[in-house]
Amino acid sequence: MNADHPGNPAADSPPLDPRIEQQVALITKGASEVISLESLRTKIAFSLESGRPLVCKLGADPSAPDIHLGHTVVLTKLRHLQELGHQVVFLIGDFTGRIGDPTGRSRTRKPLTSEEVAANARTYQDQIHKILDPEKTTIRFNSEWLGSMSFSDVLELTGRYTIARLLERDDFHKRYTANHPIGVHELMYPLMQGYDSVALRADIELGATDQKFNLLVGRDLQKSYGQPSQVCLIMPILEGLDGVQKMSKSLGNYIGVDEPPEDMFGKLMSISDKLMWNYYNLLSDRTPAEIEEFKTDTANGTRHPMELKFDLAHEVTVRFQGLDGARRGREHFESVVRRKDVPDEMDNVELSSLEGDPIWVVRIIQVSFGLSAGESIRMIKQGAVKLDGLKIEDKDQSFARSALTPGMILQVGKRRFARLK
Repeated sequence: MNADHPGNPAADSPPLDPRIEQQVALITKGASEVISLESLRTKIAFSLESGRPLVCKLGADPSAPDIHLGHTVVLTKLRHLQELGHQVVFLIGDFTGRIGDPTGRSRTRKPLTSEEVAANARTYQDQIHKILDPEKTTIRFNSEWLGSMSFSDVLELTGRYTIARLLERDDFHKRYTANHPIGVHELMYPLMQGYDSVALRADIELGATDQKFNLLVGRDLQKSYGQPSQVCLIMPILEGLDGVQKMSKSLGNYIGVDEPPEDMFGKLMSISDKLMWNYYNLLSDRTPAEIEEFKTDTANGTRHPMELKFDLAHEVTVRFQGLDGARRGREHFESVVRRKDVPDEMDNVELSSLEGDPIWVVRIIQVSFGLSAGESIRMIKQGAVKLDGLKIEDKDQSFARSALTPGMILQVGKRRFARLK
């Protein structure tokens, strides 16, 4: 029997079926990797034939009280699986959370107390229903099975894997070769997460790219326990506000789904123009074709990146805080952030003297403040040029005349302002 197939020995390579391909297209949209695509088709085919929904698992350790936008990348994919009629299990790692996932860690992390884990788990249950349908979501806790295991059970589990395989994991390997300590309990973490898939008999497990090793351990353990191996649906990581490291509660570079709308909207407006495209790809309901069109518009100057950032901030804030929250977020940004330190009196600059469409940003600076082209470019490179509160980062940026709406404020340095006409 095919180890990846949940009970039908004859369908290793099911024929193409439009119903199957429609599900595959939605499930894999935006995924970084699927292990394996053929196994996914086989499982979907069996589900359609038998009428049994696939068990789709996403685990999260309640290491902090907020679910952030990085989590929503996989939660949205879980919602897609709900819409297809599959059984969604949101697994709260209340037992593994006491250890903490060592993924990406260069040192042993401080364990959480059972009280901290319980408090954070309660907020998780409330926040996931901003994305998932509560009536179609099963919430489980891995203390149900891990907490009742005897020492004999633990020894049996450890006997199904090797230290050599565990040390293949990148962060463990780096710490081992650098002579940094690794706790035995940390080595147990991938085994515990993998055993969660055994306990739930998961057909699909979702996770970000940094979870790939742990998801593969689940496949191996399921096979060891005589179960069909789960499909690993691996989603890309959303960078944090710094645009460098992944969005993380511990790094403080995150946007919580339960934050006040003023904070959510403002943080989304603070991301760089470059990072904005990844946020569009991973957070927005816009199609890839629409996003490519936006990129073309900004490249030829027909749309200002600020306008697109406003659209993105509005879309995401509406999803979690509603229309009223998005309106309050924008009003707060306009009044408190965008107009911060802007003087009431400033020169009005008429751009009609500048020829061409689009207009090079350096020419706008020159006519507004009398700076040379070299000085203008230097100010842009120093991050000292803003248009309506948003930093201009590209010295080659040009703007269509239609994108330069009356009343926009150009700022160079801390004290030079001009209002465009």
